[in-house]
Amino acid sequence: MAYVIVGASASGINAAKTLRENDKTLEIILVSKDEYVYSRCILHHFLDGRREIEALDFTPNNFFEMYKIKWIKGVEVIGIDVKEKKLKLSNNEDLSYDKVLLAAGSSSFLPPIENLRTANNVIGLRNLDDAIKIKEEAKKVKNVAILGAGLVGVDALAGLLDYDVNITLIEMGDRILPLQLDNYAANVYQERLKEEGVNFKFGVRAEKVIVDDNNNPVSIKLNTEEEVPCELIIACTGVRANVGFLNDSGIECDKFGLIINSKGETNVKDVYGAGDITGRNPIWPTAVKEGIIAANNMLGKEIYMNDFFGSKNTMNFCGVATMSLGIVNKPDDSYKEETQVKGKDYKKIIHKDGIIYGAIVQGDLSYVGVLTQLIKENIDIRKVKKPLFDVDYSDFFNEKENLEFVY
Repeated sequence: MAYVIVGASASGINAAKTLRENDKTLEIILVSKDEYVYSRCILHHFLDGRREIEALDFTPNNFFEMYKIKWIKGVEVIGIDVKEKKLKLSNNEDLSYDKVLLAAGSSSFLPPIENLRTANNVIGLRNLDDAIKIKEEAKKVKNVAILGAGLVGVDALAGLLDYDVNITLIEMGDRILPLQLDNYAANVYQERLKEEGVNFKFGVRAEKVIVDDNNNPVSIKLNTEEEVPCELIIACTGVRANVGFLNDSGIECDKFGLIINSKGETNVKDVYGAGDITGRNPIWPTAVKEGIIAANNMLGKEIYMNDFFGSKNTMNFCGVATMSLGIVNKPDDSYKEETQVKGKDYKKIIHKDGIIYGAIVQGDLSYVGVLTQLIKENIDIRKVKKPLFDVDYSDFFNEKENLEFVY
C-alpha cells in the first residue's frame, strides 16, 4: 500500500517517521515543494548567521534512507482526485495513493495595503526562500520595516539586529507578541530592543507603500500621516492555509483551512490532515502531535488529539527566555492573577475556580517544570497551602490516590 504525505515540515516528517516505526513494509512517499527539510521556528538563526541551511534540518542524518521513505522534493501538489486516489504534481505527473496525509502548511498573507502586494522587496518570513531573499536584500539597504509584532515579526527583527540597517517595527496593537505576552513581559523585550536601536510604532496602521519609479519601496505611510523610511518590507501580518490545491476536490475546508476531526480525518475516506494547513493552533508542538496522531489513525490505531492549551510558546530574544501558556491577561474579574517579580525574573498565573488558564514565566524558567506538574496532575491550586510560587518538586511526592498532593 502507498501512504503519501504532502509536506516536509513538523507534521509531515513526524507522520512519516511514525508510519515507518509502526509498519516496516509500507511504501511511504513524501512530496514537498521544499528542497530542504528545515524548522521554520529557527529561520531567524539563518538570518543572523548562527546556522547554515544544513543546520536548520531537525531530522537525523540520512533520515529518508534510515526510514526507507521516498522523498519527491522540489515538487508541488497542485490537485487531488479523491475518486481515482491520485495527486496531480507540478511536474505534470500523477501520484497514486492508498491513504494520504495533507500537511502542506501555510503561506504568508499580505494585507490589502496600497502597493504592498505589487511593490518589489516585500517579503514574508515563512519559508527558507523568504529567509534567503531577506538575507540578500538586507545587505543592500539602509532601512527595513517589519509589519506585525507577532512571533514571526519578532523573529525577523531578532535575525536582523546585527545588520547595518535601521529597523522599524509597525504594529496595530500596543506591544510586541500580544498573544504570548502581557505588558510587563513585552516591555522587558521592548526596552532591550530599543537599546539595540529598534524603532517601534505601536497603535498605528500602515495605509500605503510609497514606491519610486522602479516600483521599489521608499517608505510606508501610516494612518497618522507619518512616513517610515524603508527599502525592504518584511510582512509578518499572518498566514493563510495552503488549501488552493483542494478546490473542487470535495474535501471540506472553512475560512481557516482544512477541516479535520480529533483523529486527523477529513470528510473524505483515506484523506487525513495535520499542521498549519488546518489554520488552527499554528505552533510547532501541536503540528508534531497532529502528524503523529494522523499517522496512527491511518494505520487503524485509534488515538485522539487532546491538547491541553491551544497556545504554548517558549522564546528567547536578547538573552531573555520566556514561556507563555494559554491566556496572558484575565478576560474578566472572575479570574484571578498571581504575579511575582524577583530581580529580572517574572512569573504570572491566571486561574479561576482552582484551574490554571494561563501563565507567563520570564527569566529563570525553572518554575516551568512545577507549573507543568500543576497542570498535568490537574491540581486544584486552591488546595495549595503555601505561596503558589514557592511550590517545588518535593511537593509532588506526597500524593493521594486521586493525585492531589498534601503537605
